[in-house]
Amino acid sequence: MSDLIVDRLGVQYGGVRALDGVNLRVPAGSVIGLIGPNGAGKTSLINAVTGIVRPRSGSIRLGDVRLDRLAPHRIARAGVARTYQNIRLFGALSIAENVRAGAFRRRGRLDDGAIHALLAQAALEAPDLRRRAGALPYGEQRRLEIARARAGEPELLLLDEPAAGLNPRETHELRAVIRGAAAAGAGVLLVEHDMSLVSAVCDRVVVLNFGERIAEGTPAEIKRDPAVVEAYLG
Repeated sequence: MSDLIVDRLGVQYGGVRALDGVNLRVPAGSVIGLIGPNGAGKTSLINAVTGIVRPRSGSIRLGDVRLDRLAPHRIARAGVARTYQNIRLFGALSIAENVRAGAFRRRGRLDDGAIHALLAQAALEAPDLRRRAGALPYGEQRRLEIARARAGEPELLLLDEPAAGLNPRETHELRAVIRGAAAAGAGVLLVEHDMSLVSAVCDRVVVLNFGERIAEGTPAEIKRDPAVVEAYLG
């Protein structure tokens, strides 16, 4: 497994600087939180890592691979997987078909046993694999999206607000899901507004505000940082 290294990343939309000289490291096997107010640049960073937007400056590396020079499908092949703020499952396809769609880096076809194992890692226990993904309750759709992202055995997993819309029980279960991905060796970058979840699962936290990194530290350190309190935590 490889570390993600973001070096002096700049992203611009027209005259608006979404990210300005941002540095970030996600070591393999760790969970790094990325927090900040709306519009701080969190999703722009994820979109830059996955090739959805092209950086204006800086570099993005996963180990020895320079991601910012690759097309999105090549970045995915290099070992980067993500989930989305707004769920993007293949709603008309079955649970099994959705998980298999994420397994493009594996050799051979996932059998039902392997699919159930991936679903269990995402806290989805023994669902009917033939059930249409779009018919699942919202919380189960969130977890299915994580299972699909993990199906390709990624080196880097990007989670964009995975707790959005979940109830307290589902959010608590999500802790083990996130830490389990890191325990399997992947680096996990977690964008999340739920600070109780961030505090429970993250090894370190990076804070963005107006496209710039204003702080980095452990969850406890971040909660005490005056700049973070003023900009975000209130």
